[in-house]
Amino acid sequence: MPQGRRKTPFSGKAKKQQLQNKKQNKVILTSSSSSSNAYDVLAMNYQPSKARGGNTGRGDSNRYALKFYRESDAELKMKKEEALKALNPVPEKEMEVDPTYFFPKEVSFPKRPPWDFSMTPAQLDAQEQKYFREYIQTLQNSEHWKEMSYFELNLETWRQLWRVLEMCDILLLVVDVRYAGMMFPPYLYEFVVQEQKKDMILVLNKIDLVPASVVAAWKENLTRTCPGLRVVYFTSCPGYNLTGASSDKAGLQVRRRKGRQRMCAEGATKLLEACRDIVAGEVDLSSWERKIREETEVEFDDDAQPEVGETILEKLDTTFYTHERFKHGVLTIGCVGQPNVGKSSLMNAIMGRKVVSVSKTPGHTKHFQTIFLTPQVRLCDCPGLVFPSKVPRPIQILMGSYPIAQLREPYTTIRYLAERLDLPQLLRMDHPDNDCTWSPRDICDGWAKKRGYLTAKAARLDTYRAANSILRMALDGKICLWLPPPGFTEERAKYETCEEIKYVKWVQALSGEEVTVSPVDSDSDCEDHSEASSEASDPAAPAAVVNKFAALMADD
Repeated sequence: MPQGRRKTPFSGKAKKQQLQNKKQNKVILTSSSSSSNAYDVLAMNYQPSKARGGNTGRGDSNRYALKFYRESDAELKMKKEEALKALNPVPEKEMEVDPTYFFPKEVSFPKRPPWDFSMTPAQLDAQEQKYFREYIQTLQNSEHWKEMSYFELNLETWRQLWRVLEMCDILLLVVDVRYAGMMFPPYLYEFVVQEQKKDMILVLNKIDLVPASVVAAWKENLTRTCPGLRVVYFTSCPGYNLTGASSDKAGLQVRRRKGRQRMCAEGATKLLEACRDIVAGEVDLSSWERKIREETEVEFDDDAQPEVGETILEKLDTTFYTHERFKHGVLTIGCVGQPNVGKSSLMNAIMGRKVVSVSKTPGHTKHFQTIFLTPQVRLCDCPGLVFPSKVPRPIQILMGSYPIAQLREPYTTIRYLAERLDLPQLLRMDHPDNDCTWSPRDICDGWAKKRGYLTAKAARLDTYRAANSILRMALDGKICLWLPPPGFTEERAKYETCEEIKYVKWVQALSGEEVTVSPVDSDSDCEDHSEASSEASDPAAPAAVVNKFAALMADD
């Protein structure tokens, strides 16, 4: 508690409620087969100071706390000992993503149990609570339990997904293209497309962080796996929104935004085209097309407070909703994805201004919000969800599903990163012991020595702070690790010369094709920066000004 602040008194009733909340967040989930099979649940972003009053409604900041199973002390001790062993570099071929990271159909995500309008909210709540307990127990009893990674254990967060799936006409699944194969759950695609008979659009986000050939390879791989799946490219940092070089001398990625939020017209255009194909004229999307043209001409301060959309939660979310396709002529797009894939940034980039609060902390978006893009298009932003999978825990940490600040043992993730990238060269640091063999602990000590990270009392190298710093740089994309799809190494030449490359670079605003410049593109600042960014990000692409409205003009 900060000095000088007096403690706030509270009643005995509030203290009792506080203890109950604390006990609930330390609950032990036991298997139905054996009472000795117990697993500690850790609330990752739990905030005890705000739970003092015992609020259970909208004011309870811990209602949507991310919950994962805690590692045992024996596991932590073993991993810390492994951190002293030397690194074993991984060849490029072995970095390709194995497509079997998600379980077969018998292990899926929790779905809302059947309900009807004769049920009261209390009855529905009890039914959903019982279903979720049985769902967790079923997973614990399955043969896949031991290989399962972190996944969301908070029923309230899953309820937000259920509401979004019920409301939306089109589900927008956003994935980070660096780890696309580990973020796309096939069972969600099967549920939405085959069971709910709705359309899904997969958004490959952050395409500015990987080579265009990798983006094209992922699109081909995913469309081959899921026939009929629409895949679009997106980045909230196109070339004309950035300034300066895209990397330093050692190869660290650097993205400096110009300071004002601008609409990402290319990505919004591709998304508009996909939605237009789906609605097939049943919804008038001309207002969205006009918005893309108009909003790009206006610049907004990025530091302004977000205009948060309509919040659909004031108490337990046990309401009923019957879906009606394109109700009242409005297209509802649900935005779903794992934490830190850029869902909120995508919505801000589509709107052309900050409408959703953005944070690097997983679980920042607590409940879904609805925002009207135009009077005929409504967006639903769902909290980030970690689906059940076999994705390795280091990857889950690198892609932002697990809060780095609350990581108990960072060395396993540092090893995974350092065996696939040359961190000493990227970070331009020397070995702390003047040795030629690096270990994960040496990586952290070397970075702490270079940055001057020392412990407060003993003035030793602060390895935990150094590891935290390295992992945050990896999450932000400064240290850029990307994992290609199967077969990419053998077919690299094919993907580097395929037709899809020009569409990827067009969305990145790095197109090297000669195009007609529209009046909005004739601004000198945009021209100078587009040229500099094109040279820095893709030396092979000639500098050219990108026409952000070429696709729209073609439809007129």
